[in-house]
Amino acid sequence: MVVKINSFGLMGMDSYPVEVEGAINKGFPAFDMVGLPDAAVKESRDRVKSAMKNCGFNFPTAHITINLAPADIKKEGPIYDLPILIAVLKMTGAVVAEISDSAFLGELSLGGDVRPINGVLPMVIKARELGYQKIYVPFANGAEGAVVDGIEVYPVKNILQLIAHLSGDKPIEPAVAEIDEDNTVKQFVPDFSQVKGQAEVKRALEIAAAGGHNILLIGPPGSGKSMLAKRIPSILPDMTFEEMIETTKIHSIAGLLDKNGLVRTRPFRSPHHTVTAVGLGGGGTGTVRPGEVSLAHNGVLFLDELPEFSRMSLEVLRQPIEDGKITISRSHGSYTYPCTVMLVAAMNPCPCGYFNDPSGKCTCTPQKIHNYLNKISGPLLDRFDIHIEVSAVKFDELRDKEQTEPSAEIKKRVDKARKIQSERYKGTSTSCNANINAEQFEKVCIIDDEAEQMLKSAFESMGMTARAYDRVLKVARTIADLDNSEIIKSDHILEAVQYRSLDRKYWGK
Repeated sequence: MVVKINSFGLMGMDSYPVEVEGAINKGFPAFDMVGLPDAAVKESRDRVKSAMKNCGFNFPTAHITINLAPADIKKEGPIYDLPILIAVLKMTGAVVAEISDSAFLGELSLGGDVRPINGVLPMVIKARELGYQKIYVPFANGAEGAVVDGIEVYPVKNILQLIAHLSGDKPIEPAVAEIDEDNTVKQFVPDFSQVKGQAEVKRALEIAAAGGHNILLIGPPGSGKSMLAKRIPSILPDMTFEEMIETTKIHSIAGLLDKNGLVRTRPFRSPHHTVTAVGLGGGGTGTVRPGEVSLAHNGVLFLDELPEFSRMSLEVLRQPIEDGKITISRSHGSYTYPCTVMLVAAMNPCPCGYFNDPSGKCTCTPQKIHNYLNKISGPLLDRFDIHIEVSAVKFDELRDKEQTEPSAEIKKRVDKARKIQSERYKGTSTSCNANINAEQFEKVCIIDDEAEQMLKSAFESMGMTARAYDRVLKVARTIADLDNSEIIKSDHILEAVQYRSLDRKYWGK
């Protein structure tokens, strides 16, 4: 007798169907598992045996063979415990219900509880695409799976509850997604109204948020670089439902979802400078995991103390930041994760932090300053659309009692500019000005004659690279959108060029 139970596996961001086949054959008692299982899958034999015995089921004293098809793809993790157990119960007659339209996912404890697993959301999405009507997942993953319409998601606490449901004795209620209408979560978010002074930096951050531009903050210690960066999420546009789903898939695979089951706010990831290249870009031995750059997808990746990151880690970011995706190749396959992020970095201008500071406190030699700044390669520096100097706040500004502009007011302008971009790029893969491709440049970056002459002068005098030229135009396009102007004018170009001057001041480029 051969039984077939439906399940799923993960390969990067994608899921694929796995058919768990079970057969009882004559011979000495044994429990064989085939279909390229890894060590965690092979250990399912012991978990299934113990769970069955501790829940009052007799484990058959026969030669059992479990095949995980397709057999040419390596199966990883404990997610097949539950479908393997159902296959054994089906072969012994303990389960007689028709379950061909259902799929099963879950890890088992020795006592029969169903433990949470990673990657439930992409697997539920794939189940719906393949036409399954029901899917059984661990209770802790119920909210996550319930966000997918068109399929019933049953959260299971233990196998006794599942058997009672399948036999019709005590049905399990399908999980229901709880999504706020305004897509918001009530939590404290730092606000720009708490920031004294720094008007120029706030303006630069507003432009960066309005166009999705990467920004580099340079200034002495204590000037507020990190504080300003942490307030960027408060002025970013609200996530669309599609962005929520895509971001949640990545966090689901990484096992970082909370009980809400859906990422509703834009991620803000701030890895420590000791993070490895694998931690930042993704990978690892065995299961390939998304890195910080992918976990920040549709949000902000903040790198504080940028020169303190290892050169290898920073160079990992160059291509993904440009392409909006990262591909990790292994001997058993390639895995691609999206990473459309707003890259925000902060750094001191020298080891002591006071190079070019009016206070004259700098104690670094020219060689030390040169070595410190050169930790940032030219190609990586070029990937920042905006460079802004953050000066120390003066005493009078700190003591000023006047209320500064709150994030909500800045966000209104950002939302208005993003709405213009959304209409402009409708029907294309471009989401904001920072992602304009070569084909779109001529159509959307329309400049008047005065602006063109100013751009030409800046290009020649500053020795801009082609990439820097593109980024100046993209920033100017965003400034024009904030100004509600279809044409890029000279003052838009002038402001955009100012945001590319610090590489000459500090790096001499």
